[in-house]
Parts: sequence; C-alpha cells; structure tokens
Amino acid sequence: MEFIIITGLSGAGKSVAMKSMEDIGYYCVDNIPPMLLPTFYDLCERSSDERMKKIAVVTDVRAGDAFDDLFEALDSFRSDKKNYKILFLDARDDVLLRRYKETRRKHPLVDVSKGSTENAVALERSLLMHVKARADYVIDTSLLSGSQLRERIAALFLGNAALGMTVTCISFGFKYGIPAEADLVFDVRCLPNPFYIPELKQHTGLEACVYDYVMSFEQSKGFAERMISLVDYTLPLYLSEGKSQLVIAIGCTGGQHRSVTLTRVLYQHIIESRQRAVIHHRDVSKNKR
Repeated sequence: MEFIIITGLSGAGKSVAMKSMEDIGYYCVDNIPPMLLPTFYDLCERSSDERMKKIAVVTDVRAGDAFDDLFEALDSFRSDKKNYKILFLDARDDVLLRRYKETRRKHPLVDVSKGSTENAVALERSLLMHVKARADYVIDTSLLSGSQLRERIAALFLGNAALGMTVTCISFGFKYGIPAEADLVFDVRCLPNPFYIPELKQHTGLEACVYDYVMSFEQSKGFAERMISLVDYTLPLYLSEGKSQLVIAIGCTGGQHRSVTLTRVLYQHIIESRQRAVIHHRDVSKNKR
C-alpha cells in the first residue's frame, strides 16, 4: 500500500496537490486529524477494496492544537515499520502573502496572530519546520503555476512511490530564481549561448536545433561528462542515507536553451542507468528575453 501524507504551508498548493493525486488514482482525504492517521492507515491496509491501496491524506495546521499529534503518529508508523511518505508543499513568504491578498481568504492562524496574515505565515512556518525536515518530497511552488504543480505531482507519483529514490531533474533560469528545493545546482551559463544566434533565439532546448547546437561544443560535452560523473558518484551516497527524492537543478540565464539541453542529457543518463527519474523544465515557457 502507498500512503502519502500531504502537508505544508497554507496557500502553498495542498488543495491542488490533493486534486492531482486524486486524478492519478489515489484515494484522497482532506484535513484528517493527525491522531487518526494510524487508525486510518490500519483500516486501509485491511481493506479488500483496491481503491484503498493508494492513499493520499492532507493534514495541516487547520487541525489546531491537534496538529501536535502528527509527530506521535509518525513515530508510531516508524516503530511499526509502516510504509508512508511525506509530501511537503512550500512557498516564499511574499508569494503566500500575495496569494492570500488575491484570494481574500483567511489564514487558519490569523486569529492567534493578532489579525496579521504576515505573522500567521511566520508562525505556521515555525510550526512546520520540523515536519519539513522529515519530508520525503519537498516542492516549492513559489514560481510554479497550477498546471506545473500538477505535472510535478503526476511525474513523482504515477509510478510506485514506495520504490527507491526518485531523481527530479529541473531546468531553470537564474533570472527567475534558483529552485528552493534543489539538493544539487549546476550553473551552465558558462556554455555557448544559442540566444545570440538569431535563428535559434526563439527556440528552446526541447528542440533538436538548439539541443544539437549546445552539444556540438567540446565545452558542453566536457561539462556533461563531469556532471554525470559527479551525479553517478553521489547517487549511491544519497541512497544509503535513505533519501526518497534528490532534486538536481541545472540553470542558465533564462531557462530556455542551455539548461534545458543539459537537463535532458542528465535525465536520459539517469533513466538509462535504471534509476527512477522525472524531468521538469520550470521556465522553458516563460516570455523570451
């Protein structure tokens, strides 16, 4: 049985994540009190209904003081050797505040934060700090659209989430910010840039013309070879630590040419090495510079 616990900051996208999990075949329950998690797990495990073999539950600070029971529930899972994973949704404070302003929704902790949404976000972040540290998957949604988050969720969990570590390869543009969840970051701004080739400027690394151009240079081939060598060395180390997700981010200036190309190279190598991997081009569709 797959049992995914979805939690994270209010406004970071837990509702979108839950709907996405439902779309790919998970039985989903929202706002379950943490104290009920072990009981619910046991009921699902004993059920003969096939729908109950892939479960996703959302639990967060809406539970109030009962949210403190989450750690007791997780410790119970660990002592009983129960199989579960934690998906944590995060976002920058300024993004969360903007989302609350746009939707005019009330933060669940605003009443205990003297009516201040800013204080409520800060309080929630401090309350969730240790939960995030125990998470198997962390997705920062600050720069993701709803559709991009759905794609990330589907890519992570369409396979069997209980099997080994998933390597997430992300291309990005430094001008939009480094992915906050990245474990390893490679900067490929030192490689020849197709942006300055008029016939390539409006294309991306998803297309053969740009891919072939970038990889035609010895600098690119040498970079790719050394990057792959480092990743091959570190993957077993992360696996031995019991890590469930390794996020490797590769960035260029705008996230449309060089980073996309090198991310495709790395992803293909990891797949050919029979390691579970997903790929996400965060900024490839953003407006051209």
